[in-house]
Amino acid sequence: MSIASSELRLADRIWLAVAALHQLHPHSVAFNRTDIRDQLDKSGLGHGTNPLSVNAHLKQHLVANAPPSTGKYTMLFETKFGQLRLYRPGDFIDPRRRSVRGSKSVPRREQVPPQYHPLLDWYEEWCRQQGSPSAVDWKDDPLIQLIGSGKHIWADEHADEYVENLRREDQ
Repeated sequence: MSIASSELRLADRIWLAVAALHQLHPHSVAFNRTDIRDQLDKSGLGHGTNPLSVNAHLKQHLVANAPPSTGKYTMLFETKFGQLRLYRPGDFIDPRRRSVRGSKSVPRREQVPPQYHPLLDWYEEWCRQQGSPSAVDWKDDPLIQLIGSGKHIWADEHADEYVENLRREDQ
């Protein structure tokens, strides 16, 4: 059974467009939503799509580190405000998305027309080469490095008692 591009789910169309952008611009870390919408149109993947649905997918349905609405996919990752790239294993996922068992992060090969299979193959290799960038980002984050740094302050007393004692000292 052959699948036509017009039968692709919108989430898969967007993923394919972003993967194509990564291939076309290998030195770009991420892409803005306008670039992604333009790639959807240029590639023909956007044919027949509702622009409002595309916007909703790019804003929250597909973005792993954004609070979910109805869609809880983890196909994209927002590197900084308005900049998206493909999700890679190890990227931070909003905890409310984690409750979804087997959340989709990559189109299923059998649901994608054969002409796009090279993008799926490229993605597997890209993930292997890139490693887990978020793990590195989190490790180097100065705020994350502060976790647990003040725990000795109230190690011998309950936090509520500690605050109450501080209040008494101020009086």
